Amino acid sequence: MTGSEIPPSFRLAYVPGVTPTKWVRIWNERLPETPLTLVAVTAAEASDVLRGGGADAGFVRLPIDRTDLSAIPLYAETTVVVIPKDHILAAVDEVSAEDLADEIVLHPLDDTLDWERPPGRPANERPATTADAIELVAAGVGLLVVPQSLARLHHRKDLTYRPVIGAPESRVALSWPEDATTDMVEDFIGIVRGRTVNSSRGRTATPPQPKQRKRPDAGDARRKPAAGKSGGKSPRGGAGGPKGGKGGKGGKGGKPRRRS
Repeated sequence: MTGSEIPPSFRLAYVPGVTPTKWVRIWNERLPETPLTLVAVTAAEASDVLRGGGADAGFVRLPIDRTDLSAIPLYAETTVVVIPKDHILAAVDEVSAEDLADEIVLHPLDDTLDWERPPGRPANERPATTADAIELVAAGVGLLVVPQSLARLHHRKDLTYRPVIGAPESRVALSWPEDATTDMVEDFIGIVRGRTVNSSRGRTATPPQPKQRKRPDAGDARRKPAAGKSGGKSPRGGAGGPKGGKGGKGGKGGKPRRRS
């Protein structure tokens, strides 16, 4: 490789709350010659980054405009409400949207939940980001409903969260531009879908070679003595001792008798 050549690389975008560590580790094990670069993006800008070529593929939150993007849904997250630890709702295991009816529920501009109508009473102003909303919850201004991964991402010792039943879920997907489904994108799709290194669809797959098993020679089987039988006669004419002698007394049974 000359100094002017740039080695190929794979750029992977990811939105807050998604942890791509496992997939990155597998990529590095299977394709060590192709470096993977992580690109942190917000949920709102993820689609534009992919369309603009800022990343080869990315973990996004649905829904997205799929006019020119392919997407493979991966999983849906539990929706939770973030509350102060001394809040009355901290005493229950889960809450419903009706339980939040009298509460001020913050609705940040980067909200990733597809609400038909957000629960609770709206605040006077919408926080710009989820991080800003977390600060307001800690200050006692209101509560916040988010995917569980975002509640963990913005964890604070003075806050906790509880599952919200009947709330929309945030779905995470792997997305990439339809007209840029490269070999490296296919490799990463295989990793995310759990294909093994020997998968028939993986570029890096090496088909296992069948082991050559040595077939036994029929002649060897015929020549092999049966169990419990000697392969030949004893020099003294018997298989186990002198012919016709009593083997119990050290050699006397084989001594010839003197004639009178």
